Amino acid sequence: MSADVELSGEALVADLERRFVTAADAIPIGDAKYTILRPRNADDLIDEEDFVRDERLPYWADVWPSSQVLAARMRSEPGEGRTLLELGCGVGVVAVASTLAGWNVTVTDYYDDAIRFARANVWRHTERDIPGRHVDWRELPADLGVFDRVVASDVLYEKAYADLVAMAIVRTLARGGVAYVADPGRLAAPGFVERALSLGLSVDDSATYPWANGPVRQTIRLYALRKR
Repeated sequence: MSADVELSGEALVADLERRFVTAADAIPIGDAKYTILRPRNADDLIDEEDFVRDERLPYWADVWPSSQVLAARMRSEPGEGRTLLELGCGVGVVAVASTLAGWNVTVTDYYDDAIRFARANVWRHTERDIPGRHVDWRELPADLGVFDRVVASDVLYEKAYADLVAMAIVRTLARGGVAYVADPGRLAAPGFVERALSLGLSVDDSATYPWANGPVRQTIRLYALRKR
């Protein structure tokens, strides 16, 4: 059954808690904290067959610093009913913040369970059932549409993703819209900027945010992209 027509609301949350050993973390986003449901241990989700087939690892099951930075940005940007697409939604930190800010959010991911957790977390905070789509960046659905905002966090960790993410943004960003990509300095970031420019996007990479949690220190760069 497709991820966009499955369980919703309390039934979805109950199903995830039945199928996974879960944790609920208080995640700071701006001046507030939100309790995000996620699998307790991402390593438990590693599937050798998935990895052999296309090197899939369950990065979606962790909460990454870039998602917190992007979530804070979207929480402070009133949506006013406009549309937002998230590429690689993970457990839904950005989706929660964006929905609370008034955006009409559609979440996408390569993992159906990521979509389920993102939808569940949005419902837990807003009682809204948002749409979710299984999306492979190598073959975007023809009916995905275009959006006022396209957002992604920490998705540039493989070299091939430079082209794929840039192409996905070009395909899904409405004229006059803005895309935000939060990145902590991953391998594909320079190539992503180069490819985005070659596709006719403008790129503003001036916004940076320090992030610290104990000994972990990162500088998150928030790329803003527009169609020229």
